[in-house]
Amino acid sequence: MISPTIRELLSYRLHQVANLLSRGAEMRYRREFGVSLWEWRTVALLGGSATPQSLNELARAAGMDKGQMSRVVSGLTAKKIISREADARDARGIRLSLTPPGKRLYRKLIGAAAERNDAFLGCLSAQERACLEKAMTKLAHEARSFIHGEKENRGQGNRGQSTISRVVGIGEQ
Repeated sequence: MISPTIRELLSYRLHQVANLLSRGAEMRYRREFGVSLWEWRTVALLGGSATPQSLNELARAAGMDKGQMSRVVSGLTAKKIISREADARDARGIRLSLTPPGKRLYRKLIGAAAERNDAFLGCLSAQERACLEKAMTKLAHEARSFIHGEKENRGQGNRGQSTISRVVGIGEQ
């Protein structure tokens, strides 16, 4: 069996499509609403939540690290899109929610996102959309299983020699 090139790997191909979709979204949202892709995602996550969110919850849902999310939230707070309030359950924590202008922005952004979503799904037949949904659900399940397995195998590499050195045979005689 011949090893595939990176361009033939499923994860690479999905990443390429996701990047193309994100790049187009960023261009539209910046042009129409003056927000970056990360700001859009943050507003969308808060707008879609029934309750205020902590910074950690928001970062985890967006797939960002806490420091990056903190910078996005600070910018949106300065623009009066997000409000911060003390967390009643944790005196050190804060809860984040959309301000009234933030809620108006959310409604406009989510409308634009729905238009884009409909346009992309519109190029697929009903059968192709159903197949895509089923395949994505299966792939997400499989990816979670792989992550779980990798977490179980953490720390089982050779001690004293870096993994890359061991894999490529550096230091062997």
